[in-house]
Amino acid sequence: MQETRSTEQNRWPAFIVCIAVAIATILDLAKVNVAIAPIETTLGASSSEAQLIVAGYILAFGICLVPAGRLGDIWNRKAMFVIGLSVYVTASLACMLAPTSGVLVLSRLLQGVAAGILMPQVIGLIQNLFQGKERGSAFGIFGAAIGLGTAFGPTIGGLFIGAFGDEWGWRWIFGMNVPIGLVILPFAIWLLPGRQRHNSSNDLDLPGVFLMAGTVLLIMLPFVLTTGTSADSPARWWMLLGAVAFAVAFYLWERRYVRAGKSPVIDFTLFQHPSYRYGVIFTSLFFAIMPPMFFLMTLFNQQGLGHEAVVVGMITIPYAIISAIISAFAGRYTYRHAASMVLIGVSLFTLALVALALLSAFADGATMPILMAIVLAAAGVAPGMVMPANQMRTVKDVPLESAGVAGSFMQVGQRLGNAMGIAIGTSIYFALSNEGTETAYRSAFSWAMVFVIGVAVVAVIIAALDFAAHRRSTRAIGGRDAAGGLD
Repeated sequence: MQETRSTEQNRWPAFIVCIAVAIATILDLAKVNVAIAPIETTLGASSSEAQLIVAGYILAFGICLVPAGRLGDIWNRKAMFVIGLSVYVTASLACMLAPTSGVLVLSRLLQGVAAGILMPQVIGLIQNLFQGKERGSAFGIFGAAIGLGTAFGPTIGGLFIGAFGDEWGWRWIFGMNVPIGLVILPFAIWLLPGRQRHNSSNDLDLPGVFLMAGTVLLIMLPFVLTTGTSADSPARWWMLLGAVAFAVAFYLWERRYVRAGKSPVIDFTLFQHPSYRYGVIFTSLFFAIMPPMFFLMTLFNQQGLGHEAVVVGMITIPYAIISAIISAFAGRYTYRHAASMVLIGVSLFTLALVALALLSAFADGATMPILMAIVLAAAGVAPGMVMPANQMRTVKDVPLESAGVAGSFMQVGQRLGNAMGIAIGTSIYFALSNEGTETAYRSAFSWAMVFVIGVAVVAVIIAALDFAAHRRSTRAIGGRDAAGGLD
């Protein structure tokens, strides 16, 4: 009883601990973008090593999500959180002090493993800490934090490069995690709840974990190995056949595991809920849009137009501020209006992508950062609505004992979308910009954005289907949705 009362009193401080870690892991997806050129200059990193510094983190992150989420669900999320945070601080220090590009690549992989351990625990702990409308507000803030981390990443990276120069700038991009992590760690031990609800069956299902990890690895690897240059081997795409084989084996094994009365890695019955099914698909598509858009914009303004890293990093500041303001108000409405907020938000974001493509074709290069910042400021309304609303709607029907792995699978979709979007978008960009002229860079960015816009249109369609399904379910139960509110 006393522990329950303590958890009740500490839930918002514990939530702050979770959000701080979530922001740190997402920042490391984005802030490294502006550091690649300085890393290549100071460490002599090859193009493939530079690719792995970015993509290796995403790869390790994605592979570890579901196994770590499953282990947190059946064992202890607080313990997994503390382990993950300790590894994350250690890996960040190793990145900061890396003497060679090879050491930096390996340290980034370890950092990605730690992020993959941490993120599912964050989602599971939020589910555990809050119920009802408060959970809607909490997930609203969580979704906003993910959007802010993605948006502010290039800004923070650019500021470090501008303040400390090329070498110490990129080193402190990684090193900032060390003091932050060391401050958070004792609060995590003190504040996070140690007790949680478990299934009656607490099987780890190691074969299922292995098959799931193999599937994610073989899907992501050909994309993270894509640099868009002639050095890319076409043979890497054969890995996708291996991914199909692993996925089929995983599905068949999980069905057999359930028939035996055991608890699987992923409960496929979750996908019977339209909110979860559409939410996972949507988040995969949205992260095939947003991070690639930022990465392509960084490449275009730095390489194509010659703007400094600190200038390029500042393009996203208005976007991040507007997104934060909207998210602060949006969280209170996600409990009732999540489906419509997602549809409106992604539609607005698609229009902003079209505007960016038009700017790259017709605007003056000297004023391009300012013009893009203006467009992104307007676009910031979209993730401010989409991120909290989709997060809340996706997990609202998920049982508490499956919160970690359900959230993990959603995060896997984000990492898959991230890897695929960046790989395809940058492949188009590099293939069309090899002449090295400003005209070539403009054309390359425009055509890469056509791909991103195409994915955005698909996301709009998915959001519309989700909205229609929600309206049907609302009418079917007398005008009130499963959460108890009207849309």
